[in-house]
Amino acid sequence: MPLHHRTPLLHSTALSEHTGHEVWLKLESAQPSASFKIRGMGCVAERAVAAGATRLVSSSGGNAGLAIAYAGRQLHIPVLVVVPRRTSALMRDRIAAEGATVLVHGEVWDDAHAHAIELAGPGDHLVHPFDHPDVWEGNATLIHEVAESLDPPGCVVVSVGGGGLLVGVLQGLREVGWGHVPVLAVETHGAASLAAAMAARKPTTLSDIRSIALTLGAKRVADEALRQGLAHPVTPVQVSDTAAVDAVERFLDDHRVLVEPACGAALSVVYAKNSLLRGPVLTIVCGGAAATRASVAEWRAGAFD
Repeated sequence: MPLHHRTPLLHSTALSEHTGHEVWLKLESAQPSASFKIRGMGCVAERAVAAGATRLVSSSGGNAGLAIAYAGRQLHIPVLVVVPRRTSALMRDRIAAEGATVLVHGEVWDDAHAHAIELAGPGDHLVHPFDHPDVWEGNATLIHEVAESLDPPGCVVVSVGGGGLLVGVLQGLREVGWGHVPVLAVETHGAASLAAAMAARKPTTLSDIRSIALTLGAKRVADEALRQGLAHPVTPVQVSDTAAVDAVERFLDDHRVLVEPACGAALSVVYAKNSLLRGPVLTIVCGGAAATRASVAEWRAGAFD
C-alpha cells in the first residue's frame, strides 16, 4: 500500500481574486512527512524492501531525508541519512525522531550525497532523493490525483530543486493526456541549476548554492529534468529569496498553511501575477517540514536577495 496520502486539491478564492485566474492548490504540505517527497521516496523504499534490502541509505537537504526516514519506520527497516552542514538542527532532529541515523557531511547536498555513496554497503539500498525512475513514478501520482477532479489546467506552477518533482509532474501530465500543458519551473536566483542547464542546453553544475531555499539546493539537476524540460513546454522562472519568504507569509495569512521558502518560490510567481500564468492555474504546494514560526524570521534575515 502506498505510504503517501491523497492530498487536498483546493480552490483558492484569495489567489483567484488576486490574479484574475482560477487558482487551484495541490496541498502536498498535508503529507505525513509535510512534503511531496514521501510520494517518490515511499515508492523507492517499498520496492527496495520487497527486493530484499536490509537498510536504506540516502542523502538530503532535509525533506527527502524526513520522507525516507518516515518510510523506513513504516516498513520496519533501518535508515541512514547524510545531510550537509547547512541543514538545520531542527530538520536533523525531525529525521532522527523517525528512527533514522543522521550523519552530517559537507556544505551542500552534493557533498552529502557523495558521502552516502561511499557509506552504502552490501545489503544496503542507496536512495537518490530525486534522480531515479521510482522517484519520478511516485511523484507522478500527484498529477493523477488532480486529473480525477479537474479538466486540464492552463498551466502548472512548481518549484524545482534537483528536478525529481518536475520530472514526476511532466510524466504525470503525459500519462493523463495533458502533455500540452505549460509548466512554470521556479527556482530562487542562487539555486537555479535547471535554468542554467536549459540556457546552455546541456548539463550544468553551479559553483555554489546561495539561497535560503536549501531544499532547492542541488548544484546540478537530474539529466532527465533537463531532457524533459527541453522536450516539454517548460519555462524556467527565477525569483528572489525575499519574494519566496514574502509568499510564505502571504500564504500563511491567506490559507493558514505554513511552508518553506522552497515552496514559497512557486507561490511567489502566482502572487506576483506573472505574465506567463494561464488559467486555470494549478500550483503545487510542495510543503516543507522546516517551516516554523521562528524560522520565518530567520529566513527573512538570511535572504541573499
